[in-house]
Amino acid sequence: MRILIVEDDPSVSGFILKGLREERYAVDLAIDGEAGFSMASLTPYDLIVLDIMLPKMNGFEVCRNLRATKNMTPILLLTARETVEDRVLGLDTGADDYLTKPFAFAELLARIRALLRRGQPSTPMQLTIADLELDPVTHKVWRGGKEVVLTNKEYALLEYLLRNAGRVLTRTAITEHVWDIHYDSVTNIVDVHIKALRNKMDRDMAPQLIHTVRGVGYVLKLPES
Repeated sequence: MRILIVEDDPSVSGFILKGLREERYAVDLAIDGEAGFSMASLTPYDLIVLDIMLPKMNGFEVCRNLRATKNMTPILLLTARETVEDRVLGLDTGADDYLTKPFAFAELLARIRALLRRGQPSTPMQLTIADLELDPVTHKVWRGGKEVVLTNKEYALLEYLLRNAGRVLTRTAITEHVWDIHYDSVTNIVDVHIKALRNKMDRDMAPQLIHTVRGVGYVLKLPES
């Protein structure tokens, strides 16, 4: 899952980025409202964590402008102000939830999980295909009933493939979603991690689930009969 943080306070943004990356989310950062609006408009995020007091464009304006362009990405507003009026204004501009600073990371994480579940009501908590199972809450993976131990990036890659099962994903899309960076056509980072995933969960298993689409990328699916 890919999350955009729009926050100009380095101590707060650093705290959130570190925690979310440890939870295996792909996270991008914008340090002012204009940059946040631009990034949210150009990139499909699963969630936006948006501070209200921002330079160039405040959080209310960012939220209002995104909704005006039919961007319905879930938005969690952060603010140091506790007035009822601010909360009402934030929700009226289109935000989905509101969290007052200072906050415990555990509460932020719980609210993020709730918004992500709300944004995908038809998606089961556990992702499965054939005998492969992935639990997004515990971050555990099983193949054929046996737990598969993955690195953070291997897990993020597999979750992205599973959430897009049957869809061919380009190396560019995979890199930008999982690594938070723009794809460099010279690097083979995706291929290296795909190979590692295959070694851990596809080797000597039937059916094999990760397939190469030559010249395009990869797809996770059941093989055609």
